[in-house]
Amino acid sequence: MPTPRHRTSTFRKVFVKTPGGRTIVQYKRKKSARAQCAQCQRYLAGVACGIPSRVKKLPKSSRRPERAFGGVYCSRCSRTKIVELARK
Repeated sequence: MPTPRHRTSTFRKVFVKTPGGRTIVQYKRKKSARAQCAQCQRYLAGVACGIPSRVKKLPKSSRRPERAFGGVYCSRCSRTKIVELARK
């Protein structure tokens, strides 16, 4: 029986083989879902996905792109958004 803190859907079961040959169950945190574009729902390139506490430890430049609307829109949608804002 897992400990009470592992009885949530946050953790997933991972079967690990030990050097002694036994197979044991470890509980690891699930990764978060990949970031999607707010307009076209495509997966964003250059945006880190994983356990939030580990992603926070990464430098800001590797968490998301350093351009306008980086981490919100994909490159195609951000380009159209910038052009649309410039025409107003």
